[in-house]
Amino acid sequence: MNRPLIISDCDEVLLYMVSPFRDWLAETQGVEFRMEGNDFSQALRWQDSGEILAPEEIWKKLGGFFDTEMHRQTPIPGALEGIASLRDHADVVILTNLVDKRQAMRTEQLLGHGLDARVFTNQGPKGPALEAILKEYQPSKAIFIDDLAQHHRSARETLAASGTPIATLHLCGEPLLAPHIDCAHTSGHADARIDSWDDALPWLMNEIERENA
Repeated sequence: MNRPLIISDCDEVLLYMVSPFRDWLAETQGVEFRMEGNDFSQALRWQDSGEILAPEEIWKKLGGFFDTEMHRQTPIPGALEGIASLRDHADVVILTNLVDKRQAMRTEQLLGHGLDARVFTNQGPKGPALEAILKEYQPSKAIFIDDLAQHHRSARETLAASGTPIATLHLCGEPLLAPHIDCAHTSGHADARIDSWDDALPWLMNEIERENA
């Protein structure tokens, strides 16, 4: 029998992204990041004018950050230790919403933090990418971890249509975002919402053991 498989996002699940992005914007780009609601597109303002950045400017800033500033990202407390513990019981792959040209950069970044894992890049909803990964691995049990509710919804809708079971954990380890984003557990698209790895690890271990006892 194949091993269980954990498919984990990276940004805000394993590594901080928004807080170093905020610092870089303020230090070098003349932009203030302030998340007050659940709409990321309203969070970036020019320091001089207070005007919200246009969508194309936001994408440009994000691209610039990932091109040159990934070294600023640091591990979320307990995340890498948690993944190391999980790998004693399951395979782990990373599914990250970066353009494909950054796949090698993300792999190298995670290696620098001691995590040697296969990295899948994706753009848009993650359900189809999850379905392809599960078809390849054919795991005995699958668990998906992500920080954004829309990806949990995509996972549930895509995999339900194909009859593929998966457990889903909504985890956002970034305090700048966690209070503001939609909750996938509340909406019925995630089995749990846990924002701390100290609490998430026992839940994940229980999921693995419960299905494979």
